[in-house]
Amino acid sequence: MDASDELRSLEATGIYRLAGSRAAFVDPVRLLGESYRRFRLVPSAYYSRSFGPSRQGGEAQAEGTAPSPDRKKRKRKRQTKARELNAVERIAEARHQEARPLLISAHNSLLDAKYLLEYLPGMIKGDECRPELETSSENNFVELGGSWRAPFYEMTICFQKPLGQDEAGTCDVQKRSSPLFNRVVRVEENGEAEGEFQGRLYVLPKGSCFMMTDFTHVRDLIPDNPNTGYNLIVIDPPWENGCVRQKEAYPTLPNRNLLYLPVQELAHPAGALVVLWITNREKLRRFVEEELLPSWGVKDPTEFYWLKVKSDGSLIGDLDLFHHRPYECLLLGYINVNREAESGSKFKVLQGSQVIMSVPGAHSRKPPLQKILSEYIPGPKPPRCIELFARELGSGWTSWGNEPLHFQDSAYFSKK
Repeated sequence: MDASDELRSLEATGIYRLAGSRAAFVDPVRLLGESYRRFRLVPSAYYSRSFGPSRQGGEAQAEGTAPSPDRKKRKRKRQTKARELNAVERIAEARHQEARPLLISAHNSLLDAKYLLEYLPGMIKGDECRPELETSSENNFVELGGSWRAPFYEMTICFQKPLGQDEAGTCDVQKRSSPLFNRVVRVEENGEAEGEFQGRLYVLPKGSCFMMTDFTHVRDLIPDNPNTGYNLIVIDPPWENGCVRQKEAYPTLPNRNLLYLPVQELAHPAGALVVLWITNREKLRRFVEEELLPSWGVKDPTEFYWLKVKSDGSLIGDLDLFHHRPYECLLLGYINVNREAESGSKFKVLQGSQVIMSVPGAHSRKPPLQKILSEYIPGPKPPRCIELFARELGSGWTSWGNEPLHFQDSAYFSKK
């Protein structure tokens, strides 16, 4: 497949496989857009962060700004105060050095894909202007879910049903109310719906399912019939982080609470691929590998990387900047699958690390993974998928967390 074929594939599927590397570039807007028929996710709303083209010297900064003299002084001052790494930091640096050749190779393959680089700026902007996000009036689901009123909140779900062949192009809008918190809310398979809650509209993909609860209700997700368990389990925890707490970016959770997630009980008996997003902190990595994954029954994890780039293909920051790497890690492993029994299986067993590249969206919003991981998912097809600590919905997905409707606000969408 040549470069133009790959570009057409990106437009059709949201994935561009980079030749000669274990890497792919993805467009999250196209991947998410497959869940909708009547709505369109506006690219400029998804790609709302400012990542301007790289400047000479490799310093990452917002578009349209120049480094001030004070900033240069601060940078020189930091460089003169370089200190020796402690034992834990040296282990983290060794991990980085091990991953570095793969990351550089992946990024170079992106820079060599000239047709893709020419395509990226238009992909980010799209053909529509970003709608105004009325952040001041957005519903804070974390606060609302912790209120004594939470059991009484209801969402009005509006969905359209065709009136029949004799009335082509017409439909009947039907409404139903559903408790919003601590209950499973399902959307029918025949089309997306709109949810009304406290003056805001939310777009709900067809066949989606969500449960908005805190950690105390997570076991309500366990299926009554094991054969309705999940084949893909994606987990994006709000890891403990001092910097996040100081900025109050989002609520965090004590790491040890994650030991009580019923991951093994959610897995399908025919096997499940578990995907865990983690930060680059070495102390956390040791906890995950030595305690967390074994407690879930996940063995021998494979490491993937999400490498973040700007609209010109350059990295969002210095690859070797110790505390602000331009990539995040995913650990992938299986439950109920013998990795050595590959012969005769209907899926491809994970072999070696890979790199997923994309332009990041809003803070901590991860690219969708089902399609790019589809060949590695065991069990029946189509797979049953669940995301824990989700902040958006997907067609055919179950989403659980404090705010799975966060990115479903209609301000991120336009009607087709």
